[in-house]
Amino acid sequence: KCVTRRVGSDYHYRTEVTMNRDELLNAVSQDSLTDIFTRLYGNNEEILAMQKERYIKAVKSFEALYPESEDISIFSAPGRTEVCGNHTDHQHGCVLAAAVDLDAVAIVSFHHDHVIRIQSVGYEQEFIELDDLGIQPEEKGTSRALVRGIVSQFHDMGVQVDGFNAYITSDVLSGSGLSSSAAFEVLIGNIIDRHYNGGQAGAVKIAKMGQYAENKYFGKESGLMDQMVSSVGGFVYIDFGDTTNPVIEKHECSFEDGGLRLIITDTKGSHADLTDDYVSIPSEMKLIAAQFGKMVLRDVEEEQFYQSLPRLRSVCPDRAILRAAHFFSDNARVRKETEALDANDFPAFLHLVRESGRSSAELLQNLYSTKKPIEQGIPLALMVSGRLLGDHGAFRVHGGGFAGTIQAFVPEELTGQYQMTMEALFGEGCCYVLNIRSEGGVQVI
Repeated sequence: KCVTRRVGSDYHYRTEVTMNRDELLNAVSQDSLTDIFTRLYGNNEEILAMQKERYIKAVKSFEALYPESEDISIFSAPGRTEVCGNHTDHQHGCVLAAAVDLDAVAIVSFHHDHVIRIQSVGYEQEFIELDDLGIQPEEKGTSRALVRGIVSQFHDMGVQVDGFNAYITSDVLSGSGLSSSAAFEVLIGNIIDRHYNGGQAGAVKIAKMGQYAENKYFGKESGLMDQMVSSVGGFVYIDFGDTTNPVIEKHECSFEDGGLRLIITDTKGSHADLTDDYVSIPSEMKLIAAQFGKMVLRDVEEEQFYQSLPRLRSVCPDRAILRAAHFFSDNARVRKETEALDANDFPAFLHLVRESGRSSAELLQNLYSTKKPIEQGIPLALMVSGRLLGDHGAFRVHGGGFAGTIQAFVPEELTGQYQMTMEALFGEGCCYVLNIRSEGGVQVI
């Protein structure tokens, strides 16, 4: 039986533990961290061995970069996958998403220099001076802006952040639809909260801090789903009816119990020049809501919407009407999928996923950009998935759509064939076989 837990501001950890370099390397090498590794990454021996090597390499890279550091802490924050509720959150609807076992890991030491130094693998080292925590226009769109925005909120809470050095490695690939930015934000929030605030902020507050930093400092308007799922962990049902105080439920369930594997396939489509496509969805949905004197579709009665179709068609584009219809159907579907998982009713769950996928394709229409009509990697991947899986699995567009990834729930016995087929189309390494991670942002000790 799956377990449901309502998550509030008291959902946090209070412990913080540090080790020196040799102690930490010994702990990893001698498998002293096996229990937490299993909670974060599953019990596959090959994956656990890979994670062990990953952590050892990260600790050694940290030491080479910051040789003066003595006590070291390690933190982790996961990526996420959307399970149901495609483009419903910005209309104050409901979503079901889950943390996955791809994560961002930070090796950290704390100091009193009043500066944060971050070296992320593949990027130049960042320096964030903490004397001025105001919005810096020149930092818009950078990780420095995210860090400064998060620190500013702890400062507003009366928390003194002196600084830290961090080496960050992440396998939550950028542009994969698994939300690497949210994992980074939750990682930074946990580092500060555990060391400088005794873990008092908790998962929900840290998620809101990440969203605030992304909206105000980074300059990107985004909802709260990505940060909340990364911070809380597990399956997370969120009702955004009250955006200042959303209803958050944590659910625990394993697809393996149903003989299924969760697979994300990257179709390698370019995300360049897709801003207008993404913006068109909320703007068209809000256009329909405005015809009823409302700001968002959540406040419109579904039956009234359908009764008003002739009038709506005289003043609104057909696509806007179809996208509104998708909102109503997928928003209701979120609770149904959640209940199916709670009951371990995997056939019902797969049926609902297929319904959601058809709704995104036919009503939401976010499988490819109308500016690039000949580039249709997502429809191609869905077509091939349908031929291979039939009614034995389920598949749908993943995330914002238009380019990028699809999501599939594949029977265990077809996993190898599915991967081989997709990689023949989109290249080696395009498939990510994922596990649901029950832990959100954590200190890995």
